[in-house]
Amino acid sequence: MNTFSSWQTWAVLSAIFAALTAIFAKVGVENINADLATFIRTIVVIVTLGFLLAVTGEFQAPGTISARTYLFLLLSGLGTGASWLCYFRALKLGEAAKVAPIDKLSVVLVAIFGVMFLGERLSAPNWVGVALITAGALLVAYR
Repeated sequence: MNTFSSWQTWAVLSAIFAALTAIFAKVGVENINADLATFIRTIVVIVTLGFLLAVTGEFQAPGTISARTYLFLLLSGLGTGASWLCYFRALKLGEAAKVAPIDKLSVVLVAIFGVMFLGERLSAPNWVGVALITAGALLVAYR
């Protein structure tokens, strides 16, 4: 299997870039309004993804996308926007090393929501992991 066709590789890269995002964002919001910083970040994301889609030829005709897909991508986009606004405000007010672990409690919430809304099943060791992530995030953020 190709390394770049593995979900694990992409998940690790996501974690690395998320960590760098916290560090870069903390420095970036020092002398600017957090909402404006989020706006600038969003423009960078849009331009970068537009470039990537153009280079790879992965654009898809809008009419071929179902209404259900649009609805859930809209909801996901609203969630992302709200998350980013809250994250940048938190970074503006707090230390990156304390903000990021609390933000990563999203991992715990995804596990819970996955079980509640998607019918996913977690084993006993998985639930222990969820509890440990919760405890770890709170311990890292604790002053």
